[in-house]
Amino acid sequence: MPSAKPSSTLSFCTKTNIYSLAVITFFCSFSYFLGSWQHSRGTISTTAEFSLRGRCNPSQNSTTTALNDPLLAQLSIDFSTHHAAEDGAATVPEEKVKSYPACGVEYSEYTPCEGTKRALKFERERLIYRERHCPEKGDQLKCRIPAPYGYKNPPAWPASRDVAWYANVPHTELTVEKAVQNWIIYEGDRFRFPGGGTMFPNGADAYIDDIGKMINLRDGSIRTAIDTGCGVASWGAYLLSRNIITMSFAPRDTHEAQVQFALERGVPALIGVLASIRLPYPSRAFDMAHCSRCLIPWGQYDGVYLIEVDRVLRPGGYWVLSGPPINWKKYWRGWERTQKDLKAEQQTIENVAKSLCWKKLVEKDDIAIWQKPINHLYCKVNRKITQNPPFCLPQDPDRAWYTKMETCLTPLPEVSDSQELAGGELAKWPERLNVIPPRISRGSINGVTAEIFQLNSELWKKRMSYYKAVNNQLGQPGRYRNLLDMNAYLGGFAAALVEDPVWVMNVVPADAKINTLGVIYERGLIGTYQNWCEAMSTYPRTYDFIHADSVFSLYKDRCEMEDILLEMDRILRPEGSVILRDDVDVLVKIKRITDGLNWMSRIVDHEDGPHQREKLLFAVKSYWTAPAAADQEGSF
Repeated sequence: MPSAKPSSTLSFCTKTNIYSLAVITFFCSFSYFLGSWQHSRGTISTTAEFSLRGRCNPSQNSTTTALNDPLLAQLSIDFSTHHAAEDGAATVPEEKVKSYPACGVEYSEYTPCEGTKRALKFERERLIYRERHCPEKGDQLKCRIPAPYGYKNPPAWPASRDVAWYANVPHTELTVEKAVQNWIIYEGDRFRFPGGGTMFPNGADAYIDDIGKMINLRDGSIRTAIDTGCGVASWGAYLLSRNIITMSFAPRDTHEAQVQFALERGVPALIGVLASIRLPYPSRAFDMAHCSRCLIPWGQYDGVYLIEVDRVLRPGGYWVLSGPPINWKKYWRGWERTQKDLKAEQQTIENVAKSLCWKKLVEKDDIAIWQKPINHLYCKVNRKITQNPPFCLPQDPDRAWYTKMETCLTPLPEVSDSQELAGGELAKWPERLNVIPPRISRGSINGVTAEIFQLNSELWKKRMSYYKAVNNQLGQPGRYRNLLDMNAYLGGFAAALVEDPVWVMNVVPADAKINTLGVIYERGLIGTYQNWCEAMSTYPRTYDFIHADSVFSLYKDRCEMEDILLEMDRILRPEGSVILRDDVDVLVKIKRITDGLNWMSRIVDHEDGPHQREKLLFAVKSYWTAPAAADQEGSF
């Protein structure tokens, strides 16, 4: 008969094992929750905020300043306990950080895709040489573009509209060339912008008031505008007070640094030209287009440039023209052209506009205004009589990245009634921002529904609150003015900032699966197409703040990560800020490169907590400039 002893021993061991297991489980759970609590407190707290200098002082040591910054000193995160880096990323911390040297001072205004030396290799006919011509792969610079010596951040908006520092854009050519036209005045250490222009020497405000007597600029029906050949963008600068946001563009160096001056003023602008490829905007984007002595040959090349304006103009939109040949009877002597020549030019423009089915609303004094039809019902009937220009064959009218212009009329969406607005009615501003855009309500954007749009809007309100909690200066007027969203999707980032004194350039990558730039414009925002494997058509130090959501995942295996980051460094101002959203493994690699760029950066948790694979990288570009003795000017 078995003894009772083994049974007693087994019972004791079982109880002991259960007790031990319970104790171990308790301590493991306690340690886990304690770690999570500490981790979340260390990731973001009420004291974890950016506290940067609002202005730069060239004499200060920027490295010391950055190290003393509260956010950069306090904000850190140990994400390895939640998501171990994969694909070799775990070994990255053991690698040596690659350092990126400074470029020579001659590159301080380097625009890679509009380099003047490279441009001379291309045709001068139709200004093709002034279009985008980017460096070949392998020819990109691998160095950091310097700011001019003495560079300091622009004055806060709205003061920046009227003043820019000479040290930031050391060019005085326009102050001489346009002296009698009140474009710009050089005074000591600064430039002053009186608001004048070639055709509005009394100021942009008075000129805009004259336009406002002909069409309504204040009821919210006109929100987005495009200024072709913008000068220093005074027209766009003064329209902002009327809640109209303007995309201003001009070629590089037609007038020295004109677009750069516009950006220093805090006004949206890009380097661009009407030549042989479409403007980088979707169809039906702008409520109003403008040319004030912009020197564009509207009647030449079968009217192709006016045809392109028609493509980007909304149904019922306006084209405003001042300068030659308008009011030629008064100005022909001053323009040093014959009456016959100017009369013929105006007649050619009138004929092209008529062929596009535009209606001439008014010509008074120095200004003429045409209106695009609200639909193409009548125009299609008219095409049975004349085929010039014909309607374009079926194509994507929003496709506009290196897409050739055509001498055909872009057809408007179908309508069933002569009074129906093609493509759908747009609400007036500011309601336009948040109502369902017609492209979505009509099912034109594959995979984007009204519900998705509304959820995205709410998501960005939440994200923006988180951003401002981490970087408190994002919510402080004056710290930032020019913002860039590198992958804007539906424009939610910009919409969440609409009450702040900032503007956002919303980029829809040319490589994005869904083209949503038309939706962004229907919301009353502005933007452009861009391939981030190439440089942007803008000057160094354009933006105060850059936001990039999943950009590096999108361009994985398409181009080098360091080239995108070097381009971001080029277009970001000294002491400018960056927020990157991406997978944790991607951000680990990015941080290695930003360290080599001398950015101060930290990876922080997703707004939904530490258990999300997506993280955020907050960064600040350090302040540094070219040496004092260096020659400031170069041509590239």
